[in-house]
Amino acid sequence: MKQHYEVVIVGGGLAGLTLATLLAQSRHKASLGITLLDAAARPQILADDDISLRVSAIASGSVRLLESMGAWQLISESRLSAYESMRVWDEKDTPDGAAALRFDAAEFAVPQLGFIVENVVLQDALLRQLDTTNVALRFASPMRSLEQSGQQYKVELEGGECCVADLVVGADGARSFVRRAVAIETRSWPYAQTAFVTHLCPEREHKATAWQRFLRNGPLGILPLADGRVSVVWSTTPDLAKRALDASDATLGTMLTNASDSVLGELAAAGPRGAFPLAAQHAQRYVLPGIALIGDAAHAIHPLAGQGANLGLQDAAELAGVLDAALHQGLHPGDEPVLRRYERARKGANATMLHFMTGLNRLFATDSRLVAELRSAGMRIFNRSGPIRERAVKVALGVR
Repeated sequence: MKQHYEVVIVGGGLAGLTLATLLAQSRHKASLGITLLDAAARPQILADDDISLRVSAIASGSVRLLESMGAWQLISESRLSAYESMRVWDEKDTPDGAAALRFDAAEFAVPQLGFIVENVVLQDALLRQLDTTNVALRFASPMRSLEQSGQQYKVELEGGECCVADLVVGADGARSFVRRAVAIETRSWPYAQTAFVTHLCPEREHKATAWQRFLRNGPLGILPLADGRVSVVWSTTPDLAKRALDASDATLGTMLTNASDSVLGELAAAGPRGAFPLAAQHAQRYVLPGIALIGDAAHAIHPLAGQGANLGLQDAAELAGVLDAALHQGLHPGDEPVLRRYERARKGANATMLHFMTGLNRLFATDSRLVAELRSAGMRIFNRSGPIRERAVKVALGVR
């Protein structure tokens, strides 16, 4: 039986870096030769850099995973913003109305509901852990081809270099090169929405609260940042997102103040802007012999609940656990029956979250008066539902 296996992880985002770190710290790390490839340059962060546009809401369960790898300690020394409360309301209601959803950390006996962290800060912390291991980090290394060679895969880079892997993990995003190279098909659900992102200075303090207002054209999320600003993710029509991108600072501030129902008073433009089209996507298979997909390469969901990063981290943790168990049993980590254990554990859970987010977005986008009344009644009932409410929050927090 073969005693050493080459694992190539394609993608240096949160999911790929987490998997590489977990495998490099596992009890069978000596049995693995791990290479991580990414087409982009190695992400870097300087102390005086402005807060970047790409931030993630990291749930308590994900914090524990990052702590177990020694990465959270590095993140907590950097800039991050805990959020202790959350308010969710419909544009036909008010943030303090009976139909608004209110969640507070104290209610669930936790210090916070989660943290808003820049993706680059998360990547930097994981890379600093990987720098102490034998993982080969290959940034600025785009792939040219991926071809099966017997029971292994031959990975060729644009520069002509080649390597052979017993297992290739696609962690390379929604447009995954790995997924397309091995002809794994996906199902897609376009939203006809574009996410506009920026930072704003609020007139009133955000008080460590995350806000979400459901508008006719899509949800507006307002997330607290460590320096007192807020990060905005506005899922709206492509035309309105384009108007926001092109608007003057004064006009943009007015647009988002109105869209937020002035919940934090006047909002002033205070950062770069970006936009990207939205669509849900799910791979029909997560695994083939010698191939596994994690993170956005396997599933992409609507950003309205901020669960995308957490799902990717859960994928990485599950796959690392499956591979470690297989090696302990003397099994080949690239065998399909082994990889199917990972797929069975994650595909259903990811599909449930994907369809729930898609349905929620459509539910609030309808202009039917009857649906609006039922929606409002449902939110009032949920607020008083006790065990159901507690269970929903625990799922969102990533705790049992």
